[in-house]
Amino acid sequence: MTMLTKLLLPAALLVPSLAAPHAAAQSLNYRQPASDWSGGALPIGNARMGAMLFGGVAVERIQFNEQSLWSGDNNWDGAYECGDHGFGCYRNFGDLTITWDIPAATPTDYQRNLDIGKGIHSTTFTHNSIKFAREAFASHPDQVLVFRYSSGKPGSLTGKIALTSAQGAATTASPTGLVFSGEMPNKLKHAAALRVLATGGKTRVEGESLVFENCDDLLLLLNARTNYKPDYAAGWRGADPLPLLEKELSAAQAKSYAALKTAHVVDLTSLLGRARINVGSTASAVLAMPTDQRLKRYADGCGDPKTAADPELETTLFQYGRYLLASCSRPGGLPANLQGLWNDSNTPPWASDYHNNINVQMNYWGAETTNLSECQLPLVNFIEAAAEPCRIATRKAFGANTRGWTARTSQSIFGGNGWEWNIPASAWYAQHVYEHWAFSQDPAYLKNSAYPMLKEICQMWQDRLKALPDGSLVVPDGWSPEHGPREDGVMHDQQLIWDLFQNYLDAAKALGTDPDYQKVVAGMQAKLAPNKIGKWGQLQEWQADRDEPNDTHRHTSHLFAVYPGRQITPTLTPELAKAAIVSLKVRSNDHQDQTGKPFAVDTTIGDSRRSWTWPWRCAMWARLGDAERAGTMVRGLLSYNTLPNLFTNHPPFQMDGNFGITGAMAEMLVQSHAGEIALLPALPKAWAASGSFSGLRARGGFTVDCVWQDGKVTSYVIRAAKPARVKVRVNGELKEVTATAS
Repeated sequence: MTMLTKLLLPAALLVPSLAAPHAAAQSLNYRQPASDWSGGALPIGNARMGAMLFGGVAVERIQFNEQSLWSGDNNWDGAYECGDHGFGCYRNFGDLTITWDIPAATPTDYQRNLDIGKGIHSTTFTHNSIKFAREAFASHPDQVLVFRYSSGKPGSLTGKIALTSAQGAATTASPTGLVFSGEMPNKLKHAAALRVLATGGKTRVEGESLVFENCDDLLLLLNARTNYKPDYAAGWRGADPLPLLEKELSAAQAKSYAALKTAHVVDLTSLLGRARINVGSTASAVLAMPTDQRLKRYADGCGDPKTAADPELETTLFQYGRYLLASCSRPGGLPANLQGLWNDSNTPPWASDYHNNINVQMNYWGAETTNLSECQLPLVNFIEAAAEPCRIATRKAFGANTRGWTARTSQSIFGGNGWEWNIPASAWYAQHVYEHWAFSQDPAYLKNSAYPMLKEICQMWQDRLKALPDGSLVVPDGWSPEHGPREDGVMHDQQLIWDLFQNYLDAAKALGTDPDYQKVVAGMQAKLAPNKIGKWGQLQEWQADRDEPNDTHRHTSHLFAVYPGRQITPTLTPELAKAAIVSLKVRSNDHQDQTGKPFAVDTTIGDSRRSWTWPWRCAMWARLGDAERAGTMVRGLLSYNTLPNLFTNHPPFQMDGNFGITGAMAEMLVQSHAGEIALLPALPKAWAASGSFSGLRARGGFTVDCVWQDGKVTSYVIRAAKPARVKVRVNGELKEVTATAS
């Protein structure tokens, strides 16, 4: 067995290869204000509040959200009614609008930038020979949105500020700020307040607005809250929001702008700085282009490595997903919804809800692997909070004596269940509950949170599984989302329950508990009706061999066992992996084996061009060891389903593609689901010349750094909380090494 230290290059050679990526990979840049919300405005967020900034010159619109502003009734169970009552939906909180006393003449030197490493939005321009600078960030430490306006000439800032509720609440103005508060039809209280701190000049009230005149600098602090409480027993309501948000504003107001900014940057970089990737360098002429033009160039050439290469744009997409997750999902808050936490509508697509048949899960595929483990805790807490109303709804639907729980496809923050039942939803949730332990190795979390949930969900399936005449067990009345009929034993459901049972068994063994129930679960797992290979070599989607060889449906539900599951792998189940490849090729319109026409971005057609299909297929190709097809999926997302502000577009806009591609790209670089750490398991030729990654995570509590040249690992480091032996696959060779203590 080779010790790790013998596999390393000297530190002096290792460090330069792991240098931070070019600044262009850490920022989005534009040379004009945004003209629309979903494709142009840029996001900031502190994981509770978020804002979209347009960078307007004469009129600056800042649309803002707070993640708990929802309509709908408590513990809804039924139709997908998305108005004031019923299931409800996520709502727009309001707008902060600044109308500047600036003539309509076009400014010069306009720049709009979002630094996704530090979470700073900036707009700069020159007007009448005066330089103007505007900065904004969403502070997690101080729980406020911060906006600073300055100019190169004292007394140059004059204008009017308005704070408008999107729910119809009236605004009250004072010389120091603006405030509104109200109550939704569902009795959810909400409030927002703005503090205006001017240097030089003066301020005055004008109706519901605040006028500022001849100021040198302007500092705005915005806070918004509701009385939502994530507690079924408390009726999902807590204390009045206004006193707390005013207290937070007063505390922030007592600090200097520099202190607020420093605390914010330190906080966010402590998360985002943990991991980075370098998959190649972009030509300097391309780097000099603004982001929207770079994206257009890339998309026009479908990211062709020969004619439209921009590896640093791909790196930006990876980091952007991490930035967005850290900006909308932190401990103590709600999980990321279909749009993260950014929403400008009172009737958003699919209620901007929590869709549990792929979407909310995909939001967290990169949380553990890219070293944002605590960002997954809001999902775990959401699952815990929703369990009791889900138990009630489950018993109502499936029998009063049903143990455990599951959920309908759409869920709200008030324990609501809407639309069709997604019967294995709880099993899929259980994977995320388990994975947080698999990566963190937190024994208290495993004992107190994860294990009780896993066991309860297993008990539901112990009661629900149906025995066939041959003794095998199937999930009854299932559905392969969102495709085909409802019937027994669809492979998607079978694979999810296998995964649930395996996760339970691993958790129970780690705790050394419930040996008798371990035997029960292991026995059920062994009897599950197995995956099948069909008549044209495909992995069957149903028990009946009815798959169509020309089916390009967007969902690949029957390939869950490849990713994010772990039941099918090329090394442990090679024949099933080959069948999965056949199925995945067909779904992607990949007929290269029959036609000789190479599979490419533009051969993926129609229904397969969705913001979330590219990441899922990217991760599956990575798990199946096909680096080129995985790389094609990255290029496809950027080429067909990414907007100028790099939001992914289903269409319509939804953020699971942004989150999912981060996790998928991590799978291309390191995998740990098959009992070993595999380095560069799916490195495409376009990334092969040279590159590195640092801070990516592997199951077992390991952190991994790696450098490569010409597609081969040249050095790597594996760290853990304490020295531990681990199997590592390096350049095709399986080794056992000792991870160094971090």
